[in-house]
Amino acid sequence: MGNTDVVTKNYMRQNTVFADACNYLIYGGRNIVDPEKLTELDPTELGVLFETDSSVRDMDKPETIQKYRDVLKSAVIMQDDRAAYLIIGIENQTDIHYAMPVRNMIYDALQYGKQVDETSRKNQKEKMKKPRNRGEYLSGFYKEDKLIPVITFVIHVGADEWDGPMSIKEMMDPQDETLLEYIQDYRIHLIDPARLTEEELGKFRSSLREILSCVKYSKDKEKLKEYLHGSSRIPDLDISANLVLKSIIGLPANMETGKEEFNMCKAIDDWIEEERNEGKSAN
Repeated sequence: MGNTDVVTKNYMRQNTVFADACNYLIYGGRNIVDPEKLTELDPTELGVLFETDSSVRDMDKPETIQKYRDVLKSAVIMQDDRAAYLIIGIENQTDIHYAMPVRNMIYDALQYGKQVDETSRKNQKEKMKKPRNRGEYLSGFYKEDKLIPVITFVIHVGADEWDGPMSIKEMMDPQDETLLEYIQDYRIHLIDPARLTEEELGKFRSSLREILSCVKYSKDKEKLKEYLHGSSRIPDLDISANLVLKSIIGLPANMETGKEEFNMCKAIDDWIEEERNEGKSAN
């Protein structure tokens, strides 16, 4: 795993940042998802294919699939005195992934399969709760049992505009348009810095605003410098945000971001000046 992937994953695990991304994508920037009501979950998605009856569980080597998400959290969202329970995953993409709809679909399917399996096991252990028919016996999932909704978001931390497919159907080339009615679709929910306007960037409340803005301007060092000097919040970014900026902008490795006194604006100035001097020397 590359350094950018590691520091970005650690950064996105922060509840304030995670909630900020969710609030932008779900609620248009309104402060609805409370960081205090987020709980980190094991990002390992392990699914038994897809048998839940006792005969399969007794097998020595059931067939399984194992995938690893970047970040996975449970959320309790309160609106109008009503609570909604969700499981939310965030995938960070430095590079464009041209099979992202399939990848996310697998993650979510495994999570739903895990819920069915856990519910079935729980039903088996509860002696007072017996299956009422063959359908409940075979699945282990009873008529009144419910799944917790799962949502997966993608945050692109690359400077190029995302040109990958946004849905399963966009990955297909069906010869018969009639078939599309019967093909299940699966869309990705994406934050793509290259497409964000200044107004949209302003909807982020956490340091994710500065991260995405710097990604957006990272191809143009002068625009990046202008943004960094014009943002009053840059000097107050914490170390984890500075590490992400250092990694995605590509600052030299000898610029120490592990110190509290690290100044990103000065680092950019020094970097640009150093490259100018190298350019002059080359001429």
